[in-house]
Amino acid sequence: MSGTEPAPAFELPNVGAGPDPCSLATLAGTESFVVLLLHHDDACHDCRAQAKKAADRYAALRARDAVAVSVLPRGRERAEDWQDRFDLPHPLLVDPDGSTGADYGQPVRLPVFAELPIFGRLPAVVVVDTRGAEPEVAWTYRGKSTWDHPSMTTVLDGLDSVRK
Repeated sequence: MSGTEPAPAFELPNVGAGPDPCSLATLAGTESFVVLLLHHDDACHDCRAQAKKAADRYAALRARDAVAVSVLPRGRERAEDWQDRFDLPHPLLVDPDGSTGADYGQPVRLPVFAELPIFGRLPAVVVVDTRGAEPEVAWTYRGKSTWDHPSMTTVLDGLDSVRK
């Protein structure tokens, strides 16, 4: 669940808080840690709950000089619906082709059906450490099923393990 490797760059449309478009480079300029919540689908109850729990733990993330970033592999309209419904205090990025998830090793249950929610992408969380000259992947959690989302306590513990 942990290790260091270069963090792939991204720049995606943002319908939530923060700049639009939103990039890793922009976030790295203001945050020490970026917690990417790689959701698998907008209709997933557990994905919605994870985004809301990240919002609920916003102060705990900020106290660690970190920001949550939800990445939704769907179009802008669906992401805007999430933002309208949940009023997330963190960026909500639109990644309709799932390229950012793929770049960060988001698991896919059946690659042939990657675009179908029930068979496609699985949830993942990646903590990117932006304190060095180049951002690095410092901690990951890759779900083994569509229901396998880490608790925010697990995410915060993972973040704490790399903050040393």
